[in-house]
Amino acid sequence: MNPLYHNDRPGVFPESYYVATADIPPQRPALDGDMRADVAVIGAGYTGLSTALHAAKKGLKVVVIDAHRVGFGASGRNGGQVGTGWNKDQHWLERRVGKDDARKLWDLTVEAKALTRELAAAHAPEAGYKPGVLQGEWTEKGAAESRLYAHWLSETYGYETEYLDRDAIQDVCRAQVYMGGVLDMDAGHIHPLRYCLGLARAAEAAGATIFEMTEALRVSDGAVETATGTIRADHVVIAGNGYLPNINGFVAARVMPINSFIAATEPLGDRAKDVLPRDVAVADDRFVVNYFRLSQDGRLLFGGRENYGLGFPTDILTALRARMLRLFPQLDGVRIDYHWGGTLGITMHRLPMVRRIDDKTIVAAGFSGHGVALTGLAGKILAETVAGQAGRLDLMSKLPLQGFPGGAAARAPLLTLAMTWYSLRDRLGI
Repeated sequence: MNPLYHNDRPGVFPESYYVATADIPPQRPALDGDMRADVAVIGAGYTGLSTALHAAKKGLKVVVIDAHRVGFGASGRNGGQVGTGWNKDQHWLERRVGKDDARKLWDLTVEAKALTRELAAAHAPEAGYKPGVLQGEWTEKGAAESRLYAHWLSETYGYETEYLDRDAIQDVCRAQVYMGGVLDMDAGHIHPLRYCLGLARAAEAAGATIFEMTEALRVSDGAVETATGTIRADHVVIAGNGYLPNINGFVAARVMPINSFIAATEPLGDRAKDVLPRDVAVADDRFVVNYFRLSQDGRLLFGGRENYGLGFPTDILTALRARMLRLFPQLDGVRIDYHWGGTLGITMHRLPMVRRIDDKTIVAAGFSGHGVALTGLAGKILAETVAGQAGRLDLMSKLPLQGFPGGAAARAPLLTLAMTWYSLRDRLGI
């Protein structure tokens, strides 16, 4: 089954709040005939577009293809949270890559947020970047651990956040379930589709060419074959993430598509302060994470349920609404105006795979829900690499990577069993 089309019609954006509030440009033409380029990029999301923008600025001829439209996949459907760090904490990374490289990897995540703010201000001010992400903890143990970790980051890395106890957190988020949390004002949130469309405009202005409705069928020795032509390039960047079909066995065995879902309420007006008194984004410590924020027009954008088969559930909204009301019973009866799903790529360790596959091919995928900021920097690093400066790619390649047991064929059923267990732990509170 091809994740490109399993839940979507070709080129037809989902009926999401983001699509309803973005200025979608006319469809770009598909590739028609053979081409030569310095860099061929597969995927017109954040990673591919950032690669294209930064490589084109270096004077390289860049061609981007996408099977659907710019921002069609996770880059135009996500929770919009511009977060800090990786999906593993720095203690975990230090044990595996050493203190020096762990610190360098941390610094990349801080740089990634700064780059996101810079790109949004320059190319997509309408995306409305706002500062602040709160990490909520469901248990007293989790709250205590988050406080210690925040102190450690301050003492060791000089990174400042604010710990909030159970009472103080109510001034930021009115969910009663959180025993404490850490407020990170260097993180933030953004309208993801507007941001992605802005990156595309910037890449084209820098000289890159983008073809839509053009699926990559095969990649071999610098040649990207499609149904309507072949692009031959010195470098190929595979940036399809969770929507990537199985065009490379190495990637397919290490990156798995999963689905996540978001609902947008009606505009809440004054009731928004009864949910989020401060306009920050929130994520929590559940394994199946709840993530939410206010839109620019005062809706609650709430994401939280996942599924691990390729197809979306028949009924997305019932379980998603139940999760929302578990946190905010005061929203009972509030109308849901939009709900949608999207596919992201995860790895076994939930750390991105950014590395060379062969002399001509680089992959960036598996951002595992942390991609809004990290993908932009990954694209910049890929552009540095194709221009002959591979030092930071080598650093990102040190992130631990493990294939799924059984490879691509067995990854989905085995992961489904594991995720069912973790979801049960969330419900039982253990």
